[in-house]
Amino acid sequence: MNNHPNAKVRHRKKQAELRYAKQRQRNILAKPGAHEFILILDNLKAGFNVPKIFRSGQAFGAKEIHLVNIGMFDPAPAKGAFKYVPARFHESFADCYTTLKDSGYTFFILEPANSTALHEIELPKKSCFILGNEELGISFKPENYPDFKRLKIAQSGAVDSLNVSIAASIVMYQYNVNHPLASSLSKTE
Repeated sequence: MNNHPNAKVRHRKKQAELRYAKQRQRNILAKPGAHEFILILDNLKAGFNVPKIFRSGQAFGAKEIHLVNIGMFDPAPAKGAFKYVPARFHESFADCYTTLKDSGYTFFILEPANSTALHEIELPKKSCFILGNEELGISFKPENYPDFKRLKIAQSGAVDSLNVSIAASIVMYQYNVNHPLASSLSKTE
């Protein structure tokens, strides 16, 4: 390998592309997680957050993760979770919604404004959480989906925003609090 900085960057990118291709093939065999919730990653940047969300999704038992208009990403930060959580790929949010709308899910958009606090509601077993782009938010007009509910994560700091992978982890944790698995309950209960 050439020691030129650009050559090193190209080499790392090529390695990431190879990991992605290999892990995407393995993902075909992924089994749904222990819970019924689904995540929709709507136009997220394909960098570091997507694989971290797969890692948390595997830890919290996500049924599957739908990726809307998200290109190749390096699965290395997922620490192997990309091959365990079923991934569904869509060109647009409308395509994703069409796939899921008749499955009995309640859709929740995570956004800080004009929303119900996550800790104030009981999440239905069949919950679908939509996380928008880190800078631009969701890619669709919410008014086109009047049955979607809006959730926010209560915060007390001056900045009313969280990293998308952190927000995904918090909502998955809260879902697990609302719907604990029998195996996760302590023997003393």
